[in-house]
Amino acid sequence: FDFMGHPEGDLVLAQLVVYLALAPKSNSLYTAYAQVQDAVRTQGDLAVPLTIRNAPTSLMKNLGYGQGYRYAHDYAGHWVAEDYLPDELIEREFYQPGSLGQEKLWSEELADHRKKRAAKRALNRPKPQD
Repeated sequence: FDFMGHPEGDLVLAQLVVYLALAPKSNSLYTAYAQVQDAVRTQGDLAVPLTIRNAPTSLMKNLGYGQGYRYAHDYAGHWVAEDYLPDELIEREFYQPGSLGQEKLWSEELADHRKKRAAKRALNRPKPQD
């Protein structure tokens, strides 16, 4: 605003207000955040998965910290089928995108990601003994 001055700056602010007023609204993130806070309160301190733990010492490396970590930016789409939550929360889906605006697209992408992570979990699940 200071760069443009009056009346141009006023028009930019008015246009911004109209744009935001007409933009699709969602409380999906707020709801997810509240669920995460509740999980932290009720579940307490949970173990961070070994694969995402930093290993600055040889002891930590020997304990398995960081082993098997895949840097998502080295992969197509900058995404890998990994779980970053503690085991107790692995099945929780905190964020549920709405059906409007950009969230509609995110919903499709998120469903695909969840499906791929579930398939990877199924492959890594121990087989029952006969």
